[in-house]
Amino acid sequence: MIKLGNLNYQTLKERLRIKSPWDSIIIFLLSILFTIPVFIIAHQKLIDLEWPIHLDRILLFILITTAFHLILKAMRRITLISIIIYVLTLLYGTIFGGYGFVSVFDDYRSMIYAMTEDPNPQDLIVSKLLPFPNKYKIIKAVEYDNPRIRSYALRATTKNFRKVKGYNEYFTLIQCFAVFKEINSNWNYVSDPKGRDYIATASETLPYLSGDCDDHSIFMAACIKSIGGIPRLIHTKGHIYPEIYIGDKKSDLEAVNYLIKKELFSRESKGQSLHYHIDERGKIWLNLDYTADYPGGPFMNEEILGALTLD
Repeated sequence: MIKLGNLNYQTLKERLRIKSPWDSIIIFLLSILFTIPVFIIAHQKLIDLEWPIHLDRILLFILITTAFHLILKAMRRITLISIIIYVLTLLYGTIFGGYGFVSVFDDYRSMIYAMTEDPNPQDLIVSKLLPFPNKYKIIKAVEYDNPRIRSYALRATTKNFRKVKGYNEYFTLIQCFAVFKEINSNWNYVSDPKGRDYIATASETLPYLSGDCDDHSIFMAACIKSIGGIPRLIHTKGHIYPEIYIGDKKSDLEAVNYLIKKELFSRESKGQSLHYHIDERGKIWLNLDYTADYPGGPFMNEEILGALTLD
């Protein structure tokens, strides 16, 4: 018989055994805890079948929970050890910057919210687009390395959303949304001279925060790029507007959707959907038009003719 100090194997098993009905309760709760991170991963990787009320995801959650429940029930004598391993794994991730308690909570919260408040995808951007009008003039006008442009962007980040905690992975995006809020809250639309397409540089637009759609797009792109964001401009038949790259994973979209609708722009986006494009490489781009009250506001629903990425 195996002995551990003054304890033999049988005695150790008895000491680790949890008596009924607590063993059933703990096994059920532990099954739920194990299910959450696995379900998050499965939800992000599997194709959304778009069943009513997300019935496919509900069945998936039940299936994973049942599987863990059966496994833990078969291993009921080492349930206490399972609990300790689970908690230590998440504790290690929390301390050393891996997948920990906060990550599980944030991912699960964002995922559940996205399942009840679906973002609204638009048409897929195809690779064969028309040449972007005034491309080189616009690139030159996006003066992201101009000290005055960067100073404006920095002031916007100190004025908006400084008290938002957590979301370290989306820290730069939050600051870009602060820039969006500052610009769109103060933008004054002014038309170009009649019969002429006047393109103002970002520094020219700065003193008055005024201009037409291409002036707004250039200025927004310059400010966002100056603080580490990745903007792009979209050209339609009669309009130009900016977008921002938010990621290429479903979890990025869910997290940003939650951030905008629950943390940053809850009043402006109440009852609204998040509008975005997915390009041919799977990258997700969020609308930042001057007509939008929040990042991801409604598009003007015009056919896309060209895209100019400023990375």
